Amino acid sequence: MPATKAKPPRLPVLQEDKLNPDQRTLLDSLREGPRGTGVQIRGPFAVLLHAPAYGELAQKLGAHVRFSKLVPHRLTELAILVTASLWRSQYEWHMHALHAAKAGISDKIINDIRMGRVPKGLTKDERAIYDFVKELHKDKRVSDRNYKRVHAIVGDAGMVEFVGICGYYVLVAMTLNVFRMPPPAGAPLPFKEK
Repeated sequence: MPATKAKPPRLPVLQEDKLNPDQRTLLDSLREGPRGTGVQIRGPFAVLLHAPAYGELAQKLGAHVRFSKLVPHRLTELAILVTASLWRSQYEWHMHALHAAKAGISDKIINDIRMGRVPKGLTKDERAIYDFVKELHKDKRVSDRNYKRVHAIVGDAGMVEFVGICGYYVLVAMTLNVFRMPPPAGAPLPFKEK
């Protein structure tokens, strides 16, 4: 892992006991949803609390696509990792590398993605997801071949949600990168900072 230091965040991380009523409502909504009561004020949530009306809309979309029943969790986490690596999103990578490992993605595959290498040992469905996400970011389009490969896994409604996963995690990566939200304290930066 690169031993570079994170730049300071551009927005202050709000303290839970100092939230205004709208911010408190958003935090409660985050904790009542599928993310659970352990939600902390960090990462994208530390940013979204500064604009709670927008934050509520964003977090609901995120909860829906991340916990989609139409796209297997392992494949969702793989797509998020590929996105995080392409955007060099420190916090997003840190958190979702942990989630991907728990979902069954090997450490070797996780590290290959972080290093920008095509991972060896991907299953057929993982390779379809990997190729789709890489092509979408590179070409801003997806070939019929890659579309059909993912469609065979998730079907029509799953394709809509899968594209939503890809788009939502670009939104998260942009948010984290612009506001320079680092991984949790003490965690190494997965990508070298410019």
